[in-house]
Amino acid sequence: MDIGNLISALPGAAAQGLIWGIMAIGVYLTYRILDVADLTVDGTMATGGAVCVMLTLAGLPMPVALLASVAVGMLAGLVTGIFHTIMGIPAILAGILTQLGLWSINLRILGMANKAISVDKYNLLVSLRYIPRTLITVFIVILLVIGLLYWFFGTERGCSIRATGANQAMARAQGINTRFNIVLGLMISNGIVALASALYSQYQGFADVNSGRGAIVIGLAAVIIGEVLFGKLARNFAVKLFTVAMGGVVYYLVIQFILWLGLNANDLKLISALVVAVFLAVPYWRAQHIHAKSRKRKEAV
Repeated sequence: MDIGNLISALPGAAAQGLIWGIMAIGVYLTYRILDVADLTVDGTMATGGAVCVMLTLAGLPMPVALLASVAVGMLAGLVTGIFHTIMGIPAILAGILTQLGLWSINLRILGMANKAISVDKYNLLVSLRYIPRTLITVFIVILLVIGLLYWFFGTERGCSIRATGANQAMARAQGINTRFNIVLGLMISNGIVALASALYSQYQGFADVNSGRGAIVIGLAAVIIGEVLFGKLARNFAVKLFTVAMGGVVYYLVIQFILWLGLNANDLKLISALVVAVFLAVPYWRAQHIHAKSRKRKEAV
């Protein structure tokens, strides 16, 4: 094990973590703000990249390709929202149905299982061949996304979405259209996930129909890691979103360290599951520890 190899690999892991951190922000909106279990992201994380790559290959400017990716992601969120609010399908099942449908749609978009794109031929925003530029670019994108979300969730509509997630019954009693807010929240979330997908496809140099498999696990891991490590620093909404993005970075740095230890790369999914399980258990362990200390104090009195 050469420490030099680990150090040289860390910037790439951080760049990948930042991109997935954008995706984690989208997951945070449904998981924490809207209180909806949305599995659509496993499909959207491939759709955004597929749309971006195909439009770029067709000669469209990069900003147009990115906006189209976001729009398609929001459309996927709309479908899930309609399944859930209008058709009465439970949120988790609605997301699974949309995710399954997106797999076929992604194949239609790409025309095959994957499609490559070269940074030498096209003006891509990010690439694994230019890590420093990628780090700066993605970091700026994260700040822009957080700034827009901070502004939006400070508006009347944004506050009503937060109220819907906090207590739907109370929100309805206040005259808030909770169905509309759920659909809008799902659209915003999946639009952000699709943006991350578009950047990720550029970073790795290809779009793949399976690139979103297990995305929800990584997204939830980033959310939990951010809360566990930086929760005390998150005193407002913008900082909370930033800690979620940093959770994605920490996740990939941990994975990179574990692989550096010499474990088989074929076990990456298993390793990822174990890492996520540990971080998910930390809040529970912490609560149990606090409860045990409190009980000891009472017994001492």
